Amino acid sequence: MNQHVPVAEGDRLAKRNALILSGAQALGGANPAIVVSLGGLVGAQLASDKTFATVPVSLLQLGIAAGVIPAAMLMRRLGRRGGYLIGALVGATGASLAAGGVVSRHFWLFCLGTFVCGLYGSFVQSYRFAAADTASPGFRPRAISWVMLGGLAAGVIGPQSVYWTRDLTPAAPFAASFLAQGALALLAICIVSQLHAPPVKAVRNDLGRPLGQIVRQPKFIASVIAALVAYGLMSFVMTAAPMAMVACGHSVGDAALGIQWHVLAMYGPSFFTGKLIERFGKETITITGLALTALAAITGLTGLSVGHFWLALVLLGLGWNLGFIGATALVTDCYRPEERVKVQAANDFLVFGSVAIASFSSGGLLSHGGWETVNWLVFPPVAVALLLVLWQRTQRRAAA
Repeated sequence: MNQHVPVAEGDRLAKRNALILSGAQALGGANPAIVVSLGGLVGAQLASDKTFATVPVSLLQLGIAAGVIPAAMLMRRLGRRGGYLIGALVGATGASLAAGGVVSRHFWLFCLGTFVCGLYGSFVQSYRFAAADTASPGFRPRAISWVMLGGLAAGVIGPQSVYWTRDLTPAAPFAASFLAQGALALLAICIVSQLHAPPVKAVRNDLGRPLGQIVRQPKFIASVIAALVAYGLMSFVMTAAPMAMVACGHSVGDAALGIQWHVLAMYGPSFFTGKLIERFGKETITITGLALTALAAITGLTGLSVGHFWLALVLLGLGWNLGFIGATALVTDCYRPEERVKVQAANDFLVFGSVAIASFSSGGLLSHGGWETVNWLVFPPVAVALLLVLWQRTQRRAAA
């Protein structure tokens, strides 16, 4: 889009795109919700060593990290819409592979399927940046928030898909749930085909600063660390939670509902997160999100009832929403228009690479140290991220 287009006209396009991407998020966001709800449970059925039960969930996160740079390159060549159409096809393929792994009882095939589902997730995760591309600086936080709001519907669609399909294939429990996941990805094609985003290739990246110079900015470092802590800890605790609930004697249904409440809490605040950022500032909202993540860990340490697990998961979701959306908005202040693609890809690679590491470590720590250890490990990263964001806010105010 031409940079000289009036703000009002630009924001009309931005609002349209944000609504479209919100609908795509509602379907694409169900992809990780289904894998997280079932990945560890199916993994426990298929893996010979229960220590590896959460590997399928971790491979989802690894797929997201591995896919962000190729997805960005693809979108530079084909545009946002073309890239997102291919991403949805990748999602349907991954879900089919996962279902095939369940039916054939091949753990490796199931893991391959969840990894490919992660590749789809790398496209879905960039929806928030696509919404920001056509928005004016004033509307940008709200555009990001609108897209994330689509995840509220995903918080219902994903777990309810599990609930209604889990028993449709008695000989291969949960296979139908992954087929439903693939059908949702195919439905997303109808929505993203309506997107009208500016051609990514029309932006001259050679006019921007070198990536190394951008990522060395203190404000970029603080923003990315806040984002990876908010997302990484959410993944770390969320991956372990369903397994921990079942180990404590709670039902699979309770675990699935816990994930549903968690995902709803992740995306529900998006009704007003953008306005909160406008009112209180990006740093304040990011700090609040990190504090809620710490509160979730405190709740997890105080009891093992269904209520304790659910409350911890709800607080974890709220913390992710405020912390991650706030940090994402901070990242958008770190680059110029001609630098956006490479910086967005670098940001997501760093964030989701850390998320994958957190997810891989979660299963082993839960197996050897228990749910209590998982929660205690939340506090050091939160403290580091809080100090960095507070320091960056102090620097910005001093400069003003």
